[in-house]
Amino acid sequence: MGLDNVAVQWPRTGRFYDPVAPAEFVDFGELADAPDVAAPTAALAGYIAKTGAVRATAYTELVDLLLGLDGVLYATEAAAEDEDPVIDPDGCAWIAGGLERFVDGHRDFGDVVTFDTVAEVLRGALAGGRLADQQLRWLDQRLDALRDDSGAAPQWSFPRSELAVLAGFYRRCADRGFAVYADS
Repeated sequence: MGLDNVAVQWPRTGRFYDPVAPAEFVDFGELADAPDVAAPTAALAGYIAKTGAVRATAYTELVDLLLGLDGVLYATEAAAEDEDPVIDPDGCAWIAGGLERFVDGHRDFGDVVTFDTVAEVLRGALAGGRLADQQLRWLDQRLDALRDDSGAAPQWSFPRSELAVLAGFYRRCADRGFAVYADS
């Protein structure tokens, strides 16, 4: 079993969160059926359209790296504070914004997102900052921590369009006032 991020009504009205009807995401199905869409992108869009959820396991390391925290899609901060692993609408907007900026920043690196291209995009984003040296050292530590014992990098390979769909899920939740329940 993995991690699912399920769109739920916000705020909770009873003991449990009510899932959002998949009809709120039905337009994602149009992308899934479009010609010339990468298979992983179509699969993610189709799953969102049918369920109002994302199978988030494959994206956890990448999202944590991009946003600079651990357990973002697991909603670990919310779980510690509220006992419920929920990403509120503001948190969904933050996740969507980070993913959207990354997808835009990756444009010059092509349509395939890998560990190496992620590192290049992040280095470029940090290089012009006020505390660039400190932030670049932090980034290098994060990147090194993702490598296995032999120094090999994670074998990420995502179409950029797939990450745009992922961002779209969190943007939809933010814009419509939904939360995301981290179900693992």
